[in-house]
Amino acid sequence: MIQEGDEVIIPTPYWVTYSEIVKLADGTVKLVETTLKNGYKITAQQLEEAITPATKLFMFSSPCNPTGAVYTHDELYALAEVFKKHPQIIIMADEIYEYINYVGTHESIAQFQELKDRVVIINGLSKGFAMTGYRLGYIAANAEITKACEKIQGQFTSGTNSITQRAAIEALKHDLRPTEKMVKEFKKRRKRVLKLVKDIKGMECFEPDGAFYIFPKVTAFFGKSHGEHTIENADDLCMYLLNVAHVSTVTGRAFGNPECIRLSFANSMENIEKGFKKIKEALAQLK
Repeated sequence: MIQEGDEVIIPTPYWVTYSEIVKLADGTVKLVETTLKNGYKITAQQLEEAITPATKLFMFSSPCNPTGAVYTHDELYALAEVFKKHPQIIIMADEIYEYINYVGTHESIAQFQELKDRVVIINGLSKGFAMTGYRLGYIAANAEITKACEKIQGQFTSGTNSITQRAAIEALKHDLRPTEKMVKEFKKRRKRVLKLVKDIKGMECFEPDGAFYIFPKVTAFFGKSHGEHTIENADDLCMYLLNVAHVSTVTGRAFGNPECIRLSFANSMENIEKGFKKIKEALAQLK
């Protein structure tokens, strides 16, 4: 889809590899910054302003990793209305967190008939079916794109291993009760994590509607120090939390937002409590 000189619009924050995949294809990355105020979602106006004659692809995820942002039907409709005016643009919709949604049913931009043939849906079994280690993903797209993907895929892997294939059949044949049970537990953890974050002075966070991450703004800690540690940015804060609190977090810079860090609540409630206690104690030592 992408040749040298083609532009690809990516709203920030975004999954870390999006921009690098574009660079591998010699494309030009065009990042559009979203805000905490807008729930880390691109608006139709921002999209319209970012599009040029060189724009060939739009890449986004909903529910989003790292923010947990989920686009509503109306928000997707507004974006779709913009895309209708620019028929050269293909939309890559990463829907891997489709089933981990706390606010309702999943909404896909592929539902709009005029765009359907221009949407490439990325999905898989890692998140919704907790089959991360099985490494089975899939796309849905028009025949021209899928045949091109198949041509490349066939040259570097002969096929998904038989154990994963059998597990995938079982996952897709049966109902979603295990997934719903998992999401219910994630919802409890989300509620607790938001309370724990609120108790940490200096962290600013919005409530994620999907996935299992929070993405708090941590600029209040920039410029502070403790011992030999000085916090100049999110990278420094992540290393500080790793070395002092012994808790692993991910810098927001990796996702296109250097003001934040990402924390996952895909762990037991017991470990979440322990982790946040350590984080709170470590951050309290920064002066």
